[in-house]
Amino acid sequence: MSHLKIKTLTVCIFLVFYNCKGQESKKTEHGQEQNVGGPCEGCEAIFEYGSKKLKSKDTLPGFEKNAQKLTITGTIFEKDGKTPAENIIAYIYHTNDQGIYETKGNETGWAKRHGFIRGWIKTNKDGKYTFYTFRPAAYPNRDEPVHIHITVKEPNTNPYYLDDYLFDDDPLLTPNKRKALKNRGGSGIVAPKLENGMLTMKRDIILGKNIPDYE
Repeated sequence: MSHLKIKTLTVCIFLVFYNCKGQESKKTEHGQEQNVGGPCEGCEAIFEYGSKKLKSKDTLPGFEKNAQKLTITGTIFEKDGKTPAENIIAYIYHTNDQGIYETKGNETGWAKRHGFIRGWIKTNKDGKYTFYTFRPAAYPNRDEPVHIHITVKEPNTNPYYLDDYLFDDDPLLTPNKRKALKNRGGSGIVAPKLENGMLTMKRDIILGKNIPDYE
């Protein structure tokens, strides 16, 4: 066999192998994860709840001692926007009341960057979720709006991030910044309301909405 034929055969074998590998990463049957959402730095933090038994409600560190208490609640729906989604893990984290991702000094993993003000929930059949926390502050000396990060994990996908929770009354949330939002999972802009002496943000989430490569 000539050198040219050998080289051509090698290239063909490589392409077949490469295409097969690429298809495998997209399979969702039999529990295999679908690769969605694009790059997501820090999404691995969703698995850092350790031995904690996840429930549909969680209380973040700092809730009790902060005066501006905040409830974040809503329902997570399947892609149709109607069916409540069960067994969905959601992870949130945010800054303290000085705009800092506060740490204690003994953090491991992504807590070194995200800080210890973070929490996890796992939905039941009704798809409802609740986080008890407090209103964070904006980053010092920056014009980025106040925000709360959220990542979700479905049983058959990799973790992916959604649009941050944003406060509709935040002066840093300018019209241009509102227009630039991707609305991943639906809009994250929420108007906090005072209920029972506590600020409440209600946001329903639609899985897969505006998420790249979502089937």
